[in-house]
Amino acid sequence: MSSEHPNGNAAQFVANLRTLQYREVVMAAATLAVLAGSIVFFPGIDNVTAGLQSEVSAPLLGLFVLVAVVAGVVKGMIGFGYALITTPIFASVIDPTLAVVVLAIPPWMINMFQVGETDTGLAFIREEWVLLALAVVGSVIGVTFLAEYRTGPIVPFLIGLVLLGYVAFQLAQSFVTVERAHHPLGLSVAGFLEGFLLAVANLGPLLPAYFHTFERDVDRYIGGLSMVLGAIFTARILQMVFFTDLMTTYRLWLGSVIALVTVVGLVIGTYLRRLEVDEQKFNWFVVALLFVIAVNIFRNTVPALFF
Repeated sequence: MSSEHPNGNAAQFVANLRTLQYREVVMAAATLAVLAGSIVFFPGIDNVTAGLQSEVSAPLLGLFVLVAVVAGVVKGMIGFGYALITTPIFASVIDPTLAVVVLAIPPWMINMFQVGETDTGLAFIREEWVLLALAVVGSVIGVTFLAEYRTGPIVPFLIGLVLLGYVAFQLAQSFVTVERAHHPLGLSVAGFLEGFLLAVANLGPLLPAYFHTFERDVDRYIGGLSMVLGAIFTARILQMVFFTDLMTTYRLWLGSVIALVTVVGLVIGTYLRRLEVDEQKFNWFVVALLFVIAVNIFRNTVPALFF
């Protein structure tokens, strides 16, 4: 499994950026947006950890950075997994609602970056506008739900069950795929639930699982996911900023800083994806990652629900 794009280099990137090539402009704009947020909303040295609602030591902050970089590598390689990796870990240390809100910023940057990097644009929007619209609707409903209620561990637990079921299905079927199959109803339902679950718990495995089953073109797989997820996170952030009290300036700053750190991992993962990758190994990597994430979700939710 490989991409059609060449590996490229920094000089070529700058040259294309100067001529306002779509791919490079979108990638640079996403990165500059979080850079600006980390500067404009900086709370001051004395308040760096003030809004975390938890005692966070320097080593723990270092762990957060490492987790963000590793999750960025995974996202760059396979097109999803960032929120699935970071959210359970962050939420085990800081307030889960705070984690969900703060971790809306890095995925927004990552997905917009990958929309540009895969050169996904208006053609995908024209083809899949129903999917995009329903994903945004699901996100709006999910943010409203999050602002009014605390879901506790039940939603992540149910997501873990979905992940485990998908892993078992793929293993039982020897990684079944259907080339470029298009099921409008199934895709629309997956998009709506993806938007809702990402808003409520920052965990959205349904659409990646759907695309992994029905879409084998790597750029369309990653670019399409990024376009949908980018739309979801844009709607989430705007709604949290303007219509709820969830997104404070401190949370905007912290999310922007985590996003900047994530760029390092994202670039590494993107480079690895540009190398020739065997499709069977790709399938094993995706399914293994989903299994590990499901186990981690159960580790954090089963004791709270049943013991």
